[in-house]
Amino acid sequence: MDEVGWEVVSDGESIAVAELIGRQLKLWREAAGLRAVEFADLMGYGEDLIHKVERGVRIPRPEFLERADEILHANGHLKALKKDAEKARYPKKVRDLAKLEAQAVELCAYNNSVVHGLLQTEEYAQAEVQNRQPPFPESEVERRVAGRMARQGIVNGSSGRPVFSFVQCESTLRRANGGRMVMRQQLEHLLEVGKLRNVTIQVLPLDREENAGLGGPLTVFKLKNGTTLGHLEVQLTSRVISDPRELQILEMRHGMIRAQALTPRESLAFIEKVRGET
Repeated sequence: MDEVGWEVVSDGESIAVAELIGRQLKLWREAAGLRAVEFADLMGYGEDLIHKVERGVRIPRPEFLERADEILHANGHLKALKKDAEKARYPKKVRDLAKLEAQAVELCAYNNSVVHGLLQTEEYAQAEVQNRQPPFPESEVERRVAGRMARQGIVNGSSGRPVFSFVQCESTLRRANGGRMVMRQQLEHLLEVGKLRNVTIQVLPLDREENAGLGGPLTVFKLKNGTTLGHLEVQLTSRVISDPRELQILEMRHGMIRAQALTPRESLAFIEKVRGET
């Protein structure tokens, strides 16, 4: 097999994880008395890829670790590394946001450009990522979409779920990202997620004279330890906000946006209406 779709390690945290996995793989291979070339033949990969994984240059895919565990009789030790390897494959920004979301007891967000990442269908997410310019390689599109989908477990997980307050500008519901069918499925997904007890979705209509969200998307995280953090993302910038004065402004703006938006019940009816028009 070739190396198409295999992620190159690109940041400090991923490097540490990849090197740990590589050392474990090499120890098990040597314990089995196999040379790299022999192991490569049994695995169905090139010897060069085996060396890259063992050096921590490439992040192994889940199926690679499963196969290696069987061939090296690792008794599940290599399979157990799949979760760590999968996280390391995601972009650093995705991992950082996932950490904040995992620590949150409440997440408040407003978006006027796209549907919030935690609410996106896979098809919608793929269309959004593919719209980026300059365009990403297909392997990077796949990587970013997978990372976004993995984050969504926090919304409808069985326990320890945060409370979510999403406000979407009407423009995000009418912008045909991915085409008519993709948007129809996205709107149907919003209607389903909006029924969850821990999720509130509101719509800020375009005909509102007052809009405190003209400055762009924002997210406020209220964490388990009592800390509040914010997150802003515009064009090439993704920034976590910790300054108390800036956080005060973000919380005030989100509160005003919620007050200016339709109620949750009115919002679901509005989304249903837009779906019928799509």
